[in-house]
Amino acid sequence: MTSVSINQPGYLPWMGFFKRIISSDIFVFLDDVQYIKKDWQNRNKIRISQGWQWLTVPVAKNKDKLNEIQIDYSENWNLVHKKSIKYNYSKSRFFEDYWSFFDKLYGKKHTKLIDLNMEIIHFIVEVLNIKTELVYASQLSIEGKKSDLNLEICQKLGADTYLSGSLGTNYLKVHDFEKSNINVKFADYIHPTYKQNFEPFIPNMATIDLLFNEGEKSKQIMDEFEIIEKSNY
Repeated sequence: MTSVSINQPGYLPWMGFFKRIISSDIFVFLDDVQYIKKDWQNRNKIRISQGWQWLTVPVAKNKDKLNEIQIDYSENWNLVHKKSIKYNYSKSRFFEDYWSFFDKLYGKKHTKLIDLNMEIIHFIVEVLNIKTELVYASQLSIEGKKSDLNLEICQKLGADTYLSGSLGTNYLKVHDFEKSNINVKFADYIHPTYKQNFEPFIPNMATIDLLFNEGEKSKQIMDEFEIIEKSNY
């Protein structure tokens, strides 16, 4: 049996992104689709004393495919992100365990958004000791769109199960998957609580919030992060 998940690689992804990777045999980074403005591809949230704040990577233009989008350095956003993360997490118990990566990361100037996102994602995958096979959609030479694209990816990878996010209920043609003997499951999440720097606990932050606060225990918390699989809504 082979389960596949597919998702655009976002900036500083939240825990659910990595939970879907863990829950799949193969995870496909949907890197060659149209960039979506004001989505998760160039921004995410971090916990601050007043609640949370956006960290947004400015892009030069937004009419290209995701893997073509270039970062705009007309302002020193990278230094702002670096200072924001350090200011809000420097007192976290495990800050020093991971800070050197981010310190170096924000000292670089990635030309493309995809390269910045993937460097962060691969780092967190390594920290969480995730063994799922990782594939880029751009390497599969598939031309379909939306539901057809996801179906063709699953077919090419020999999947018998497709684990979709809950938003897939808005566009997936489940009957087409069933005709190809692929079972579709839609994932909902019960977010775990953990120790944050500030109270009360706020869910759905960037995964670095978990790492800085829980360190090596992050893997255990991620494993206990409950994912509810519902077949064919």
